[in-house]
Amino acid sequence: MWLKPEEILLKNAFKLWVTEKGNDYFVLQRRRGYGEGGGGLTGLLVGTLDTMLDSTSKVAPFRILHQTPDSQVYWSIACGGTKEEISQHWEWLEKNIMRTLSVFDSSDDITSFVQGKIRGLIAEEGKVSCVQEDDPEKFREALLRFEKWFDLPQKEKLVTYYSCSYWRGRVPCQGWLYLSTNFLSFYSYLLGSEVKLVISWNEIWRLEKTSNVILTESIHVLANGEDHFFSMFLHLNETFLIMEQLADYSIKRLFDKETFQEEPSLSDPLQITKRYCLETHARNEQFRAFFRLPKEENLLEVYESFLWVPFSHFNTLGKICLSESYLCFASQDGSQCHVIIPMREVIGVEKPDRSSRALIVCVRGKRALRFSEVRDFERLANAIRRRCGMTASPQHSASTETYLYSPSCQIHRLGEIFEIVASCIFIFLFRIEQSWNIHFSEYGRGTSMFCTKKTRDLIVRGVPEALRGELWMLFSGAVNDMATNPGYYSELVDQSLGTSTLATDEIERDLHRSLPEHPAFQSDTGISALRRVLTAYAYRNPKIGYCQAMNILTSVLLLYAKEEEAFWLLVAVCERMLPDYFNRRIIGALVDQAVFEELIRMHLTQLTEHMTDLTFFSSVSLSWFLTLFISVLPIESAVNVVDCFFYDGIKAILQLGLAVLDYNMEGLISSHDDAEAVTILNKFFDNVTNKDSPLPQTVQQNSVGNNDKASSISKVDISDLIKEAYEKYGDMKSEEVESMRKRNKLYVIQTLEDTTKQNVLRVVSQEVKFSASQLDELYVLFKRQHFLSCYWMMNSPVLLHHDPSLAYLEQYQLGFHQFSLLFSLLEPWSLCSGKDALFLWAFRLLDENQDGLINFKEFCCALDILYSGTFTNKLKFLFKLHQPPGK
Repeated sequence: MWLKPEEILLKNAFKLWVTEKGNDYFVLQRRRGYGEGGGGLTGLLVGTLDTMLDSTSKVAPFRILHQTPDSQVYWSIACGGTKEEISQHWEWLEKNIMRTLSVFDSSDDITSFVQGKIRGLIAEEGKVSCVQEDDPEKFREALLRFEKWFDLPQKEKLVTYYSCSYWRGRVPCQGWLYLSTNFLSFYSYLLGSEVKLVISWNEIWRLEKTSNVILTESIHVLANGEDHFFSMFLHLNETFLIMEQLADYSIKRLFDKETFQEEPSLSDPLQITKRYCLETHARNEQFRAFFRLPKEENLLEVYESFLWVPFSHFNTLGKICLSESYLCFASQDGSQCHVIIPMREVIGVEKPDRSSRALIVCVRGKRALRFSEVRDFERLANAIRRRCGMTASPQHSASTETYLYSPSCQIHRLGEIFEIVASCIFIFLFRIEQSWNIHFSEYGRGTSMFCTKKTRDLIVRGVPEALRGELWMLFSGAVNDMATNPGYYSELVDQSLGTSTLATDEIERDLHRSLPEHPAFQSDTGISALRRVLTAYAYRNPKIGYCQAMNILTSVLLLYAKEEEAFWLLVAVCERMLPDYFNRRIIGALVDQAVFEELIRMHLTQLTEHMTDLTFFSSVSLSWFLTLFISVLPIESAVNVVDCFFYDGIKAILQLGLAVLDYNMEGLISSHDDAEAVTILNKFFDNVTNKDSPLPQTVQQNSVGNNDKASSISKVDISDLIKEAYEKYGDMKSEEVESMRKRNKLYVIQTLEDTTKQNVLRVVSQEVKFSASQLDELYVLFKRQHFLSCYWMMNSPVLLHHDPSLAYLEQYQLGFHQFSLLFSLLEPWSLCSGKDALFLWAFRLLDENQDGLINFKEFCCALDILYSGTFTNKLKFLFKLHQPPGK
């Protein structure tokens, strides 16, 4: 354990202690009489003395002392009852402290820093050992310090606090990091020097864990063009997770207007006073993303267990994850096995062997799953039974569920109606289907199917045409959405058809641009089905409405899935698998492009050395991400990519993108400009074929659009390309991709915000006489005032009117209260007695459309008149202030 630093007298002390490790700053000692050798007579006497003492007087057998090279003074900073315990403390010092001490110039500074750090660790351990609810006094003390030091509004809620070091140049400042709903704050007072820092979460450009020569592990924060580094956390990963959640929460709430209706603990910023609600939110998001579950599902219980994998004849170690409506299992031993069991499918729970703490979960279709070594198997069995009783209603039961179709809906997949199959391919298709049928017989079929490494291998080889829709529904989780919402799509179709909106106009414009070469979309049958699905989705989700590329994706879905299934697949893609892709700013696609650039730097170093500016790949790959390669590959090859996407998510698209660049490495390196590089990639895509496609060769050639020049280039089979992508880049983990997504999201959003700012300033600068730097400062003040009005409430009028899809000038606006606060800082009227009336008249004059809001241009024009206008213009402005409204 860490000890409060105390000076110790070493005269004759070394006779009682043996030094086992040491360096210029720390010494690890073992008390004689413990460990190897016993220490002779002295060790025997010391051991006897320690045995006779009671527990309160005993001395720990191991300790760590702090010293400096030019000082004879030692300080005790840690002790331990075992070698393992004290070694952990020693390793922490070597990893987090040793490199840092070399930057100090004097021994006194080193000792002061070490003492401050150890005291912070002791306080941190005390805070961690008892949660906030159990020790409100400690949290109240921290809250009082937080309010005293930072002078933030009383509504600001402290979430948690940590001891750490903040780096100013090469010297660290030991202090406390306070994380609140809207701000990151740091305070330090050491040797008479006070350091205070306050950063708003919505001003952060980058938030990442990093390391360098001096710091092995630290948290890097980039805000307002300045880099900030925090290090020496007792629990760095926990701290970073909370910071990441608060930054993400701020972005979603302030920029995207998320309301968090499904999570009451986050629905009101004033109620976020505990870090646990944020940790729970992060855990639920990760749980839903991994198992592709509906957004209503939350992780309730976790059990470690073994699952018997049939036909593989082995038990795989993993965790059972229980939510309201699903029992899920994921392996942890590298077997890549997971299974999702909807509670509506469970028909019984048995406990065959109490000694092995086993459970057998029986599901429909005469199948059973055996879990063993479940620590609290009685509780798990009762939880499953209770949830089965709640969810096994007739309308949700798999054996009785019926899907209600509108009379106008297409109940067959378009691929069946407009089927074109080459006779020579039937034998191969039969073999593929046989492989899948064997897999189904071994691992089950439907919602409770085991997904293993063998499943992925079959996906990479290719999915039979007849099974494609079924497997897409299963892997995406859309099968569960449709099963629990019977009749929903038919209702949407009936309600949405005939409506006229901007989305429906855009849909009509793009209907005949969707796979026009395919027979299915050369007829009214296919066009009508496409119209119904897109219109129904735009009606369901007006926030997204309709975005280009959705028509291409939906066309492919309709070829292999029934109309209602295609709708739910579109829901799964837009709302779960590719979040924020299909909106006005396509933030999700831009984030994944940033991830793609990062992966290129990691895996294709030869390419990055030749092309230092990777923005080219961002521009050329946008369509790859938005359409899952459908817009660049022949349709018969693109569907194989979609197969992998529904199984592995965005990871499959990133892998394939790397494989495409790797395959064309030589040509890209030798290209002289971007146009030549684009030509190389286009020729490559035109020559990607699918030897297993059921389409006749003539149809494939027409869809590819081959010409004589392209035919001279060697063909590449899509299965070989996908296989190569998995072999070279398949070790990339989904968790790593999600981490990279979060790391890049802040930067992408702030880059878009900066673009908005530059566009606004360019327009406003033509109307006023302020300099560029003055306008920049005014914009920062205006935007900050906008967000200040949104920090402590979810339904702020200003926040409700914020819409990123609006024109640049309209994105940030102020209501009267916010306007009067900001105007009072910039005008001398705040000193006069009638200031409230003047502010109201000024706001009324500037609000030309009478919507209760003014934008940045209107605000600047008023200031420009008062600061730079002629005497006549100022008189006119003041005269208009006193006119009644409408005059």
